[in-house]
Amino acid sequence: MKGEWETSRLVDCVTYQKGFAFKSADYRPSGHPIVRVSNFTDRSIDMADCSCLDYDAVQEYNAYKLRHRDAVIATVGSWPTNPASVVGKTIYVPEEADAALLNQNAVRLRSKPNLDQRFLFYLLKQPDFQSYIVGTAQGSASQASITLNDIFGFEFQRPPLAEQKAIAKILGDLDDKIELNRMMNTTLEAMARALFQSWFVDYDPVRAKMDGREPEGMDKETAALWPSEFEESELGLVPKEWEVKTLSNLTSLITKGTTPTKDDMSGEPDSNAQINYVRVNSIDEDGSVLVDKLTTIPESVHVGVLKRSILLANDVLYTIAGTIGRIALTEEWLLPANTNQAVAIIRPELKIPSGFLMLTMRHEVFREELHNNIVHAVQANLSLGMLSKARVVVPSQSILQQLFKPIDALLSQISSNRAQSRTLANLRDTLLPKLMSGEVEVGALETLGVV
Repeated sequence: MKGEWETSRLVDCVTYQKGFAFKSADYRPSGHPIVRVSNFTDRSIDMADCSCLDYDAVQEYNAYKLRHRDAVIATVGSWPTNPASVVGKTIYVPEEADAALLNQNAVRLRSKPNLDQRFLFYLLKQPDFQSYIVGTAQGSASQASITLNDIFGFEFQRPPLAEQKAIAKILGDLDDKIELNRMMNTTLEAMARALFQSWFVDYDPVRAKMDGREPEGMDKETAALWPSEFEESELGLVPKEWEVKTLSNLTSLITKGTTPTKDDMSGEPDSNAQINYVRVNSIDEDGSVLVDKLTTIPESVHVGVLKRSILLANDVLYTIAGTIGRIALTEEWLLPANTNQAVAIIRPELKIPSGFLMLTMRHEVFREELHNNIVHAVQANLSLGMLSKARVVVPSQSILQQLFKPIDALLSQISSNRAQSRTLANLRDTLLPKLMSGEVEVGALETLGVV
C-alpha cells in the first residue's frame, strides 16, 4: 500500500564507484573489455565496440569491475536535445558485460539491503529522476555534467522491499521478453543470411544437382525450380537462365528524401499532425528502425514540399551519406513517414520480394561494388546513379518468389518479434511511472491480467 512507502534519499540506499580514467595509450584491440559511455545503448551496453586492456593489467583495477545487474549513470554527456548521449543516461549491466571495467564519466550504483537492485534501475529510468538529474546539470552548450552530490540528493518514495521486488519483476519480465526477442531475431537473422548465401550467392542447390544430389532444405517442388548447370555471365558463372540485372531493373523507384527548410517548417499550426521522419541515426545496424531516434515533420510538409519522398510499406531504406550502408524495410507501424536526403528509397517491383533486395544490398559482394563508387568529400556519400547501376543476379520473377519463400518466412518472424517488442516497450514505459509513484498497484495489474 502507498501509505507504507517511506521518503528516502538515494545516498542512503546505494553504494557507488566512479569509473577510472584509463589511458587510451593502454587500449588494445583485444583483451579485457573497458566500458565507455559511448558504448551505452538506451538501456544496456553494446559490447561490440569496447576498448580492451591487457589481461595482465586487469588485477589492479578490480574495484572498477562491473557486475551483472549493476546500474550505471553517465555523468557527462549532451543536453536533452541529443537524447542518444544525454547526461544522466542510465543503463543496466547485461550478463555479457559482467566483470568488464568501467571507464571515466560514469558511476556504478549497487543497492544496499533496503533497496532491490533491479528496482534501483527502474527508479533511475523513471521520468522523475531523468528530469531531476538533467535539471541539476551544468556545463557548456555542447556538453553537460552532473555531480555525485546531485545524484545522491534525489528523493523518492521507497516501497517495502517485497513490493519493490514485485514492481521490478513486472517491469523486468517485460524487458526480459524484449531481450529474448532480440536474441531470437539475432538467430533468425543469421539463419536468413546463411540461407541467402547458400542459395543466391553460392548457388549450392545448382551444385548439388550437378553432383547428382537433391538440394537440401527444400521440398521436391522447390528443388525442381533450380537449374542443374551454370552459364557464363558478366559476373562469372551463374545458374542457367538466371540474369544479371541492375537494381533499377528490379525497382519502380530509386530516389532519396529531402530536408525541409526553415521556411517550409515555419508558420505550421501546432494542430498539424506530426509524421515520422527517418534519418540515418534512426536505422540501427541490425536493420530495425529505432522509435526513440525518429523525429517528426508536420503533415502539411509531408504531403507538400516532401511529397516526393513519402514512404510506402516494403520500401527498402538505404543510407547513402555519412554512415553508408545501413538498411531497413519500411513496415506498416512506421507509416505515415518520410525521410531526408541521406537515406535512399528503393521501391521494389510488385513481384520482387523486398526482403530479397534487402539481403542482396546487405551482402558484402553488393557492398564491395558500391564501395568503389563512394565519393569522399566533407562527408562520404553514394549517388543514386551508382546505386541504380549496381548489379544483381536473379531468376525470373515467378521463380524468385517461390525460392525466396523460406527466407521471407524468417524475415516475417523477425518483423513480428520487433512488433511485439515495441508493444512490450510501450507497456513498460507506461507502467514505469505509475508503478513507481504508487498510482497503480501490483495487485491491481495481476487482477486485471495485465501482467
